[in-house]
Amino acid sequence: MNNNEIWVYIETSGSRIEPTSLQLITKAKQIADGRKVVAVVPETTAVTVETTLKQYGPDRIETLIADQFATATDEEIADALFQVINHNRPDSLLFPATILGRSVAPRLQAKLQTGLTGDCLDIFYKDGQLVQVKPTYGDNVMCDIVCPDERPQMVTVRPNTFRAKKTNDTVSEITKAVFDFHKQADSQVIATEPIINSSSKLDDAKVVIALGRGAYNEKNIELAKDLAAKLGGMVGVSRPLTDEPEFTHDDQIGIGGAKLSADLLINLGISGAVQYTVGIKNAKKIVSVNIDKDAPIFEESDFAYVGDVTDFLTAFAKQVR
Repeated sequence: MNNNEIWVYIETSGSRIEPTSLQLITKAKQIADGRKVVAVVPETTAVTVETTLKQYGPDRIETLIADQFATATDEEIADALFQVINHNRPDSLLFPATILGRSVAPRLQAKLQTGLTGDCLDIFYKDGQLVQVKPTYGDNVMCDIVCPDERPQMVTVRPNTFRAKKTNDTVSEITKAVFDFHKQADSQVIATEPIINSSSKLDDAKVVIALGRGAYNEKNIELAKDLAAKLGGMVGVSRPLTDEPEFTHDDQIGIGGAKLSADLLINLGISGAVQYTVGIKNAKKIVSVNIDKDAPIFEESDFAYVGDVTDFLTAFAKQVR
């Protein structure tokens, strides 16, 4: 059976839906072109998320209900999903590129014997194929990938690549899927505490102070961290600074790092190469500081300051108590 539907995996933590799942429902509806959008959600009998999901307008909610999901391993989740998805065989299957999504998706792909493109930055349909866009060659080139023969066409999409939007559309049905929960005898859950790295925290930060090569010195790092602390935010960097001892890949913003949805982003000494700006498209207010009045970053900014980063940070910090 091969349905002309787009299925979106809904990742939950207790009664909370992982935000990327909602972003993918919105994107799926935008590109559906007549295809039905189905939210597929494994959940316990004690936790239901249908009320929240309805606000984002999937055509159907497919629920997999079992108490065991509270402590299920990634392999057990993949096995349960396989039983349902193999029966329905949708056209496309979208996963958030979270820690869990990056683990469950390839396990499910292996069971379905189909293709999977990881960490996509865009998806769209062309001639009936789901075009899956992702960076390659050191994040310097964007490539289009298709899976022409097998279904479903599977992708994982990085958090905050798209925006979630509530809709007035009504959900036509909620279906309880039929499956057997198979406990893996050789697996054991040793912890249920979620593991979240710095980049995922950057994804969710409301205020981000971003440093680039033009702002890299000990004084500016100290000032940026102090300002971020006062504003309840975080410090991120452009890719070149991940090679410096003060920062790691987890601090990176852009194609190879975090995708921001911050209420306020302050760019310091960042020129504005596309590898960086792709990560700031969803920031709500962008302030940029650069000594070059023609820096490309100003085209992405709501406010621009042409001048010295240290002077800007020093003056700004005095205004923040």
